[in-house]
Amino acid sequence: MELTAFLKALSEASGVSGYETGVGELVRAQFAPFADDLRSDALGNLIAFRKGTGPEPRRRIMLAGHMDEIGLMVTQLDGAFLRFTQVGGFDVRTLPGQEVTVHGRRQLHGIIGCRPPHVLSAADQGKVTPMEELFIDVGMEAEELAKVVRTGDIVTLAADCIELKNDRLAGKAFDDRAAVGAIALCLEELARTGHHWDVYAVATVQEEVGLRGAMVGAYGITPDIGIAIDVGFAKQPGFDGFDAIELDKGPALTIGPNIHPKLFEAIKKVAEDQEIPYQTSVYPRGTGTDANAIQITREGIATALLSLPERSMHTPAETICVRDVARTGRLLARYIQSLGADSLAALAWDAPAKSENGK
Repeated sequence: MELTAFLKALSEASGVSGYETGVGELVRAQFAPFADDLRSDALGNLIAFRKGTGPEPRRRIMLAGHMDEIGLMVTQLDGAFLRFTQVGGFDVRTLPGQEVTVHGRRQLHGIIGCRPPHVLSAADQGKVTPMEELFIDVGMEAEELAKVVRTGDIVTLAADCIELKNDRLAGKAFDDRAAVGAIALCLEELARTGHHWDVYAVATVQEEVGLRGAMVGAYGITPDIGIAIDVGFAKQPGFDGFDAIELDKGPALTIGPNIHPKLFEAIKKVAEDQEIPYQTSVYPRGTGTDANAIQITREGIATALLSLPERSMHTPAETICVRDVARTGRLLARYIQSLGADSLAALAWDAPAKSENGK
């Protein structure tokens, strides 16, 4: 797989929460060669299944990375302009001047406009323009526009993915399609090397509006172990606190109450044994990712979270390092290959701890 090209295609595809069909077809084509079965569930999750080689009944591991993106929705036709709201959480500061695609009866190219600063009051000139005062202009007059666009139509940012120096990419929707790229790499690696456990690789839907895809997917699959892959806040000007991670230093292994501590240690050991760079991310609460939903499904699932470092999250310029995606895919594959008949028992809360010499 040519990872950079796939990541760029994922970034530029459309797939707002609840409307993931377009990006889903792209993911389906990439997963298909490495899956024994490929299906979509009732909510729209794309589930790639790889059969393990261990004796039946085999244990199950679920990988989850969400393929939906934040977007916009038309709320009103205001003459020749469109008013809108958000699906998911946009940083409204980034919206004025953005190019968009309006997904009406046919696709329309538009621009997000606002009142020019010259006509604002002195009090308003230093404030962020609220979303309800922004509008989309597609260049049509009111009568023509009403024939093409309806309230409820979806709008996506028309942001090209660009290559920066040092293996960086910048574009929209890397939250969380970078993780989908890592899962695709993992499947490709597993197809070459084999594994004992059954693997369910899930491109989940509707994460940005409530972790819905992961909730449904985990309930239907009932995995013994679940690993969510998402993005984490990378260091950048104005953000360098204890919970910041760094680009090009590998995925962050999350630790906190959302994470099974023995699973954290098992993945960490694989990373160290395989000399795969990794970081540690501390979350003393729920992580707000698919890991939240997976952990508390049915009677509870041993859950881990791998975070890909990302700058400028929830903007049209989300920035990742391709090497981090590749390292994450490799770590997932190596951990899955390490799973054997006794791996789940070792995660039990009352399992005896190993000494430093492994006995």
